[in-house]
Amino acid sequence: MPEVTAAMVKELRERTGAGILDCKKALNETKGDIDKAIAYLREKGLAAAAKKSGRIAAEGLVDSYIHLGGRVGVLIEVNCETDFVAKTDAFKEFVKDMAMQVAASKPEYVSREDVPHQVIEGEKEIYLAAARNEGKPEQVLDRIVTGRMEKFFQENCLLEQPFIKDTDKTVNQVLQELIAQLGENMAIRRFARFERGEGLAKRDDGDFAAEVMAELNK
Repeated sequence: MPEVTAAMVKELRERTGAGILDCKKALNETKGDIDKAIAYLREKGLAAAAKKSGRIAAEGLVDSYIHLGGRVGVLIEVNCETDFVAKTDAFKEFVKDMAMQVAASKPEYVSREDVPHQVIEGEKEIYLAAARNEGKPEQVLDRIVTGRMEKFFQENCLLEQPFIKDTDKTVNQVLQELIAQLGENMAIRRFARFERGEGLAKRDDGDFAAEVMAELNK
C-alpha cells in the first residue's frame, strides 16, 4: 500500500473541503487512491458536511450534565443554524453526549486552534527536555516532540478525543456525521467543567470515567 503523504492529504482536502483527519482516514481506507477517497468521503457525507462549515451557526442549545451525587458538573453550548434542527432528537442527543464526554474525558479546549501559543511552546519544551533526558538522538528529537504534541492534542482537545460511545471515532468525526445527517453547519462553541474539590486529593479518574459510562449506557 502506498504511503499516505501530507501532500496527498492536502490535495484531497482541497478537492473535497473535508477535514484533515477525515481525508487521512479516507486515503488509508482506499490505499492512497485519491478518486476512491473522494467517493469514500461523499458516501460518508463528510465532503458535503465540510462545504457547510462556512455557514453561520447561531442557534442551538446550552445543556448541562450533573454527575450523580453532584461530584462533577458540565455546561456546554453547541450551535446549529436553525431552531428547527436544535429541537431534533438527534441534535439534543449529541449535545447531551458532549456534556458527558466533557465530564468523563476532561478536555481543556474545544480544538487545537484554541490552545494558547504559550501552552503549546511550554509543552514542546517539556517534551524536548524529556526526550533528551531519555537519551534520544538529536536527529529524531523533532519527530518525537511532534508525536507527543499530537498525543497532547488528542487528550486535551474535545474534537480530537475518542468518542466515549464509540472509541473508533473521534468527537469531530461524530460531529461531521451529524452535520451530514441534519444538513446544517454545527459547532461546539464552548464548555465549562466543574469538579467538587478540584485541586485536592481525589480518587482515580478511571473510576469516575467508568461511572459516567455506566450512566450513559443505562
